[in-house]
Amino acid sequence: MPVRRLRFAAPYLRPRKIWGIGLNYVDHAADLAETVPDEPASFLKGDHTIIGPGEPIPVPPQSVRTTTEGELALVVGRECRNVSVDDALEHVFGVTTVLDQTAEDILARNPRFLTRAKNFPGFLSFGPQLVPMAEVRTTFDRIGDIEVTTAVGTRNRSNTVSRMRYDPAFLVAFHSAVMPLFPGDVLCTGTPGALPIRPGDTACCRIPGVGELTNPVVTGP
Repeated sequence: MPVRRLRFAAPYLRPRKIWGIGLNYVDHAADLAETVPDEPASFLKGDHTIIGPGEPIPVPPQSVRTTTEGELALVVGRECRNVSVDDALEHVFGVTTVLDQTAEDILARNPRFLTRAKNFPGFLSFGPQLVPMAEVRTTFDRIGDIEVTTAVGTRNRSNTVSRMRYDPAFLVAFHSAVMPLFPGDVLCTGTPGALPIRPGDTACCRIPGVGELTNPVVTGP
């Protein structure tokens, strides 16, 4: 069957952990009049947030400003704990595209509301492709050359992984020192820019050589 006729789902629905990283692109932090933290600004999301390509992102009634963030995500392939930066990517199976949503108005009221602002149903789409690291290394001279784009209609924000404050290998090593990382754990590496979404929009994450992920936006229950 031709690929264009297939309907893709999320690669899987029950990772043990989903890590997110805030303010990791230097330019994105500057846009928000923020400075990049001295250590990764990480948070956890529940697997109830997961949807697949083409499934609707529901904007919750509690939020009047929800944003979407296109990101490169790492999928852990082998359990690791206290892994070194040099060995970190050997524990990563591959990469994929994600759209990470935030109820920004809730977060703006108090930074302690981050967990709530990030954990409404449908606030993490990922897939459709899960590209093995061996293929990533063949496609790109270095992982820093990967370009990530958030797009909503004609609006878009792009940047390359080389502009991250904390690169993927460091993020794996850092978080493996906090707790074990298990096969299937997802580590979202941060966004080049967040864009507001409203019902009727289509959100998109584009990463040439990795994939394109799109989701329609609807009014949430």
